[in-house]
Amino acid sequence: MASMSFALTRFSGLSAKTTLSPNFDHSSRRTFLPPNRVGLKISSSATANDSEPDLSVTVNGLKMPNPFVIGSGPPGTNYTVMKRAFDEGWGGVIAKTVSLDASKVINVTPRYARLKTGSNGSAKTDVIGWQNIELISDRPLETMLKEFKQLKQEYPDRILIASIMEEYSKTGWEELIDRVEQTGVDALEINFSCPHGMPERRMGAAVGQDCALLEEVCGWINAKATVPVWAKMTPNITDITEPARVSLKSGCEGISAINTIMSVMGIDLKTLHPEPCVEGYSTPGGYSYKAVRPIALAKVMNIAQMIKSEFGEKDYSLSGIGGVETGYDAAEFILLGSNTVQVCTGVMVHGYGHVKTLCAELQDFMRQHNFSTIEDFRGHSLQYFTTHTDLVRRQKEAIEQRKAEKRGLKSDKDWTGDGFVKETESMVSN
Repeated sequence: MASMSFALTRFSGLSAKTTLSPNFDHSSRRTFLPPNRVGLKISSSATANDSEPDLSVTVNGLKMPNPFVIGSGPPGTNYTVMKRAFDEGWGGVIAKTVSLDASKVINVTPRYARLKTGSNGSAKTDVIGWQNIELISDRPLETMLKEFKQLKQEYPDRILIASIMEEYSKTGWEELIDRVEQTGVDALEINFSCPHGMPERRMGAAVGQDCALLEEVCGWINAKATVPVWAKMTPNITDITEPARVSLKSGCEGISAINTIMSVMGIDLKTLHPEPCVEGYSTPGGYSYKAVRPIALAKVMNIAQMIKSEFGEKDYSLSGIGGVETGYDAAEFILLGSNTVQVCTGVMVHGYGHVKTLCAELQDFMRQHNFSTIEDFRGHSLQYFTTHTDLVRRQKEAIEQRKAEKRGLKSDKDWTGDGFVKETESMVSN
């Protein structure tokens, strides 16, 4: 691996090739990581300029200048665009998903469609949703690996994460991980979530929607990987905490959520054909951009609450994804527990330089609340979520309290020394 300018916490223990007992508790792997697997420290910088909030974060031992990460997709499809992302100042880059045999990946054009605020067929309206039927990288794996290696040589202190996806094959996953790690990438994001990722070959969401299959594949991956592993979740499931829990218990260090939502973008009312239209036909695809943000926030909140309640203080990470267009959007994800925030469609709409705006807006939010670091407010808003039954109880108690304050004291025994003046005023009629 290319040399890093930051310190990595490492653990001694099992070798990467150690065979584990069938009864082995995978959650205990966190204290028995392979000797060259990065430790799990998650923090933000302890020093910050009083007038300029510090955006830097350290996630699973990986230090980033800010929490904004290029999400896997077109913005990370080759050396040129990933280099541009680093030059513009993105905290990290997750490359477009690769697999062993790119020859099986055949994309079509057009493969994108947009949802606008106006009626069907309107031209001059805002774009709020984006659908794609794009597959993973169609470039030869060897080409992508050479570019990963070149990027790490030129940017040794920047975080490059490889997104990988493979067919249901233990040897296939092991080969892919080995070849990718040899390039010096800093971490792996496992694509368990692409909604149209060749499910007939048990890839993408076909794994992420089947917890038994997910546990098995995660076991293969984490027995082989020597760098942090993030499992990318699909929202196309009843309870997203179930695969997230399985992934963490099976050895993954982090969760990324959410991938795109399965959708049909719409029907062209002039031609009566669906969009995006390829030779008169289409297929359901993945929905993204700002219209999905409320759904993404709910999923991230669910995962963060699960991690907090079931895994306690262990340093698992959470990377929030879904409709981030502004730094204020990012603040919402961080308030719900995200360590980093990924942006993909937003880059396709606004360009790589948009990271400067994102950073400035996030710092503006932090100044408004006197936050110095990301950790000062990460997860702060989780405490305000509860059940509907509890909301009813809380409102009933609040109404009773307001009534009591309005009508004054019920009995002489209710007088207190500290609140005597206010108690007197509560019983004055004018």
